This record gives sequence, C-alpha cells and structure tokens, in this order.
Amino acid sequence: MTDAFSACQKNVLLAKSPSTQIEGVFAATTGRSVPEEQEALLQQWLEEEVGNLPANESVPAARKVSVTLTSAWLEGSELLMTSLSDLNTSPEVAQCADQQLSELNTLASSELQDHAVAELARLPAEETVTVAGSAPWAAVVPQTDHQTAGCDGINVEVLNDDPAVLAWSLACHAETVPPVLPAQPIQDAVPFYPVPTEVPYHEILWRDWEDLSVQPCVLEQVSKNTSLFEFRVMSYNILAQDLVEQGLDLYIHCHPDILSWSYRLPNLLQEIQHWDPDVLCLQEVQENHYWEQLEPTFKEMGFACFYKRRTGTKTDGCAVCYKHSRFQLISLSPVEYFRPGLDILNRDNVGLVLLLQPVLPEDLGLKAVSPLCVANTHVLFNPRRGDIKLAQVALLLAEIDKIARTTEGSYYPVILCGDLNSVPDSPLYKFIRNGELSYHGMPAWKVSGQEDFSQQLYPRKLLAPLWPSSLGVTDKCQYVTLCQPKKLGRREYSRDFLLQFRYCDVACERPPQLVLLEGVTDAKPGINGRLPTSVTAVLKRHNSLSSVGKQCLFVCRCSGVIQHGLNLTSVYSHFLPHRGRPEVTTMPMGLGATVDYIFYSAEPVENKAGRRLYKDGALKLLGRLSLLSEDVLLMANGLPNPFCSSDHLCLLASFGLEVSSL
Repeated sequence: MTDAFSACQKNVLLAKSPSTQIEGVFAATTGRSVPEEQEALLQQWLEEEVGNLPANESVPAARKVSVTLTSAWLEGSELLMTSLSDLNTSPEVAQCADQQLSELNTLASSELQDHAVAELARLPAEETVTVAGSAPWAAVVPQTDHQTAGCDGINVEVLNDDPAVLAWSLACHAETVPPVLPAQPIQDAVPFYPVPTEVPYHEILWRDWEDLSVQPCVLEQVSKNTSLFEFRVMSYNILAQDLVEQGLDLYIHCHPDILSWSYRLPNLLQEIQHWDPDVLCLQEVQENHYWEQLEPTFKEMGFACFYKRRTGTKTDGCAVCYKHSRFQLISLSPVEYFRPGLDILNRDNVGLVLLLQPVLPEDLGLKAVSPLCVANTHVLFNPRRGDIKLAQVALLLAEIDKIARTTEGSYYPVILCGDLNSVPDSPLYKFIRNGELSYHGMPAWKVSGQEDFSQQLYPRKLLAPLWPSSLGVTDKCQYVTLCQPKKLGRREYSRDFLLQFRYCDVACERPPQLVLLEGVTDAKPGINGRLPTSVTAVLKRHNSLSSVGKQCLFVCRCSGVIQHGLNLTSVYSHFLPHRGRPEVTTMPMGLGATVDYIFYSAEPVENKAGRRLYKDGALKLLGRLSLLSEDVLLMANGLPNPFCSSDHLCLLASFGLEVSSL
C-alpha cells in the first residue's frame, strides 16, 4: 500500500506545478492580448475600487493586474480533467492565498502605496498562454525570487521545461511542506475564489498492490523450511513515439503536450524506477530512443539490456532488461516471425527469449535455484488475421520449448510477457492457457476476439495444416529436430547398397495381408525401374477408398489441432470482483480491453469444462499490481493522460522460486 501511495503522489504534485503568468484576467488565446473591451472593464473595476479609498489617499497608477494559473495543465482543462481539488486544501495554496490578500491589501493602503508601485514596476514581463473556454483559475501574487509561495526554492526554468520531473522528484519531500497559516480577514481586497472541486488523478488511477503470499493455498505449498528467491517482473507497452505521430487520430482526446516524447519519457522512467522490477519486458520500444536514452538510463539503474527491432522498415521493437545483480544470462534467442514466401508469416513482429540464472546471496551457502526462462513479444494487431497471430505464437512457443527444455525432458520455469493483441477467453488465449486448440474451419477474426466480423460475407477461415512442414515446427509447437530423436542404426546401410535388392524375388512378392488393388498392389516393377501404373492410377483409385483410408493419406499435422506442453497460466484473473467489471490494460478509441499478459509456469490439477486448472509449482505467484476497469479510466479521460504516459497500463507481478539444497 505504501508503494501505491508513493506512486500516486505524483499527480497531486503535478497539479501544484509552477504556474504560468497570463496578461489580464480574461486572457483566453495564445499570442493574443486582452481585448479592449475587457481592458476597459478591468480599468473601470480598478477605478471603482479606488473610489472607495479615503479622500486623503492618492489614486494609484492604473496597471494591469498580473495573475497566475494554479495549474500548468489548465489549458483544455475540461479535456484533461486536471486535478485541482487538492489545491484548495494544500498548504501551498492556502499560504499563497494569505500572501495574495496581504499583498493586495498593501496596494490599497496609502502607507505602502509608493512601495507597491515600485514592486509592480519590477515584475517580469507578462506572457500570454492558452486557456480553453472558461478554465477555472485562482489569483496568486507572482513570485519574483523564482520561488513558489510557501515552498522551498525551486528553479522555475527547469520546472517549466518538464513538470513531470518536478512532480516525481518532490514526492520524497512532501513531508517538508510548511503548515497552513491561519487566514486573516482583510477588507477591500480581491476575493480568493475557490477552484471547482474535481476528482484528482491519483485517486482515480489508484492501483492497489495485491499480496497473494498470505493466501492459504500459497502458504500450504511453501513449507517453513523452504526459502524463496523473490523477484518482480514488469511488462509494459510504452507506446513508440513514431506510432503516436503516425496515428494522431487515435489520440484526439489528449492534449498535444502530454503526447510529446519529452513529457512522456520522464513519466515512463520514473514509473519504472518506482516499482523497481528485477526483470523488465518492454514492447513498442523505438530503436533510436532505446540506444540514445533508454539503454543508458537502464544501465545506470543496474539493468543488463537486450533489444530486438521489428524486421523490415519498422522502427520499434521489444526489449528485455534484468538486474545483473539478481540474474546472469545463460542464453539469448531473438525470434523473427517473418518468413519469406509464407503468407501465414509475412509480418514483421518479433520476440525475445532469455534463459536466466538467479544469483543467490552468498550467505545462503550450498543452495541452488532453477534457471528461469523469460519471453517477451508483441503479436500482430490486425484483428482479421488471427491465423498470423496463431502462427506467431506457435513459433514463440517452439523457441521457448527449445530454450526451457531440460536434459530430462521437463521444462525450467517460464514467464511469458507481451502484448498479444487478443482478449481473455479468445481462442488464442485459451490455446496458451489450456495447451490445445482445434482451429480447423475457425474464422480468422475469431482467433483474437478483438472485433466481431460475423457479418462479413466471405471471412477468411483457418485450414489445416496452418503452416507448411517446411517451417520445421510441429503441431505440438516444437522444432522437428528436437522432437524426433535419431534412431539407432538408421543409416547403417547406404542407399546404393539397398537399391541393388529392389528387384529380388522377395521384394517383388506381394504380402498375403496386402489389400489387392487392381493396377496398384498387383503390379511388379520392371527391370528399367518404372512401375506399370503411374501415380495417376493411384489417384483414380482414391475415390474407391473408404473415409478412413482417405484420412490415413494425411499425416497428423492435418488434424487441425495444435498443442504445447508448457503449462502456462495468467497472473491476472481479468475480472475485478469488488467492482463487478472486467480488467482492462488499454483504451483504444475509448474502449477498454485486455491485450497485455504475464503468463507463468504452473502445475495443472484438472480440466473442468474444457478449462485447465492450475496450482503453483516451483514458481510461485506472490503478488501483483491491480489493474483498472474501463469506467475508471474513462473518468481519467482514457489513455494516455497526464499521469499515465502510455496507451497501455503496466503489468507487475512478484514471484518466488524455490531454493533447494545441493
């Protein structure tokens, strides 16, 4: 709970970021001064206020009143739903209000009139900013010493460049905020109008940490004498900037400022640094951003990093990073799904598969822990091409099967992360979780479950076999060279040696149990090596075969069923019982969906109504960061927003690997 509270303090501080000065009270558009009518009204208002002064006091020179916005994100406030409720109750604003009233009262008094005029003359030049509609504001006296009222000295130039950096950096110093000063009643002063109450971002987007280690099922499996190697895994689609600029129509609900990479990068890095994962799986990582910014930063944070760009002309890819103080690399396998000449694998998506060895503390003595296989991928988005998605996942599972397989034929623990562009309980999801899928005749759009194309007249359908045998992958998602061990003595005799016996009497005798087919099995080869009947004769007899005989002409690959033996289950349940709503990980066009997953190895216990049930094995799920529902994200104006700088939510889980004695 402490982690969640610390992470969400960021939004409160965003609302308290340095204000931007505007010229006049009614300034509404960028680069445009206050209209003459409004200046006249303002001048009239000042004269009326001055008319209330005693006769012996002189009239102060008419000047423009400088006010400041209380939020750096008030431009388009209705759109961004910027949190302003905390400003009314925060010590900074309360103290600013008191100072404002005091300053304005001083200006109205005759004793300090000359001093006030001199102070106003030294104020910096006012600048104009955009304020959408009638955005709420509160009058605050501008600070000339580059300090926020009631706060420690802060460099305004740095803050204006990147308010997100300020917000997160101040989170650790929230305790140093001075107490609220008592408000003093002042007459003949400009009233302080309270800001309209709105729900702050940190309350809307609150994500609880769910501790699963205290559940009875976990406690029963972990004995008192068993120690665990605990680690955290994060999966995060961080939204490549090139994809943002190519699809701006998808983000019309966002203010342009929060879509810039200069704003999003600090937010993303600070979020990752706060949750402090030991293994980090990222999708949509832009190549130049990775090499120039992300990898150097991650290395400073103690990560070893590996990156695979999408093939072709794509500029983004996947990255896997791990703390080198917690893991050592055993093997690395980049996976490219593109295969020239194959329509089923003609896209540029990629994946990464790593085999890591956990590093145990030296004080544990003679202890050992199993290696861990970590896979990361980003599957094709196209909702109509579920056949391609299925083939890509099968290729990734074949690579995991090769990397994670032990010498005894079992598997090391596996964690599979990624954006699969498929919803829960879709056929592709069930295939990963249940280990089997019958796909023959299935409409391609149905594989991922993203959209319903049932009204389409001629939908693409999946036919067996899904991919050709030349791919070298079986229907059990294994490489052919690995699943077919060599037979002893298979090549004991050469081909030439065997060919000399093809015309011997024994070879030309028809076995008595062989079914007699005229022109096929009753024929004997001639000396020239040609059969009296050609393949055409065999095809003519094909129609006379029974249905069982026809099926025997096809190998098992034509059964239309694919399988895998990794026994994977999802970290998340995809449903929020306390809200009665499904979890979502992304909000495309304002519609919530779950497409991001963390799967991990478990032990199957039974199959119930076609759904495989699991319990934790050597790899135990200890906790997870809760997800949000669609209605909650809609309250925050969807994704991205000023608080979350990607169109996906990050996934975070805590695991434990059993440590055994040597």
